[in-house]
Amino acid sequence: MKWLFAILIFGAIILFHEFGHFIIAKMNGVAVEEFSMGFGPRLISAEHGGTRYSLKLLPFGGSCQMKGMLEGGMDEDGNFSSSDRPDEDSFQAKSVGRRIAIVAAGPVFNFILAFTAAVVMISVMGYDPSDVTYVQPDSTAEAAGLLAGDRVERINGRKVVIGRDVDAYFLYHPLTETDTLTLLIDRDGEKREIAFPVNVTERYLMGIRYYADDNPAVLTEVGETTPAYAAGIRTGDTVVAVNGTAISSGAAFQEYFTGHEMDGSSVTLRLSRDGTEWEVSVVPTIQKSVSEGFLCYAAREKVSAPRTLRYSLTEIRFWIETVLQSLKMMFTGRIGVDELSGPVGVVNIVSETYEESKEEGALVVSMNMLYLLILLSANVGVMNLLPIPALDGGRLLFLIIEGLTGRKVNRKVEAGITFAGVLLLILLMVFVMYHDIARLF
Repeated sequence: MKWLFAILIFGAIILFHEFGHFIIAKMNGVAVEEFSMGFGPRLISAEHGGTRYSLKLLPFGGSCQMKGMLEGGMDEDGNFSSSDRPDEDSFQAKSVGRRIAIVAAGPVFNFILAFTAAVVMISVMGYDPSDVTYVQPDSTAEAAGLLAGDRVERINGRKVVIGRDVDAYFLYHPLTETDTLTLLIDRDGEKREIAFPVNVTERYLMGIRYYADDNPAVLTEVGETTPAYAAGIRTGDTVVAVNGTAISSGAAFQEYFTGHEMDGSSVTLRLSRDGTEWEVSVVPTIQKSVSEGFLCYAAREKVSAPRTLRYSLTEIRFWIETVLQSLKMMFTGRIGVDELSGPVGVVNIVSETYEESKEEGALVVSMNMLYLLILLSANVGVMNLLPIPALDGGRLLFLIIEGLTGRKVNRKVEAGITFAGVLLLILLMVFVMYHDIARLF
């Protein structure tokens, strides 16, 4: 079933994208020679109205092949000789404005699909309001008077609409010790402005992470520059005792430190790895952490039909902004290219989401799949509008240049740039797929 969901999500995104090109081409009198879902050999094919409709072997792709799309008959300057004038129903025979509309239609239809899915999801589940659900005791936020139930509307002047906007703000604007937060909040219909310095806490840490649940205290992360790593502790080790006290679970490990807060003294851990137990002493180091001192994780709230449409647009805006900010962080080095995911990674995400939610019932599964559809469709829409050769955005760039200059871009130049873009995209896809497969194992 999880594979079916992955294919359906990919199929819907591709179908809408190519249908956008198809329907706008038809509306502008351009002949579509073939409309296909998938790549490779044809499995099923039929012709109707001068267009061949095909289902091909490999499901992750598609095409809308228009007459004259490859610019046959042009000289190297992009001009047609009198004997090679394109037919009236050719893509190249249309005005630059109509060609721009046809090329842009694919990404635009991805946004339409994402919006439609968002309307369904928010109609059923509601939206996530930006309500404060937790204020850290003894924090600067609490001292400034922030209360659970306050609705955050702006952070340092930036508009906030949904709860995820709050998380996104702090992700895109990492806090430093000297920062001050100014919140515009709504409390029972009254607007208030609250300002406070960020919350800075100092704690002794060993540099380990684990799940504080009823399962064994398996370490999920050990930082390479931490005291624990220096002592020989590695990810996957299991804590079985601390300072002579037996530890049966992650929850018990957390509870131990609730009553025995670290103060810089050596901590003796007994660990297990591959059936072998040993003891090691770790001297925790003091570390400062900076936080906002509050959380916004309110339960979803159902709204009227007009507000459902409004928050559906907000949902699309959120994901478009997320994609753009992620690209910015990649180019500034905050995230690496190896953190990108391709089809293999996306299928894995769909599979994990299905496995985690199937116990909750069909409604929860379907809503989670819609959520992924919104995310991925908006992502595809944005990526295809980037001015990258071989993508819709690259072709749009050449068309915009043509519209501004009144002349087509030199055919050899465009072909060379497009070929280089295709080559780079193939190399990137291979790189991303390699990391996707590596992460699976």
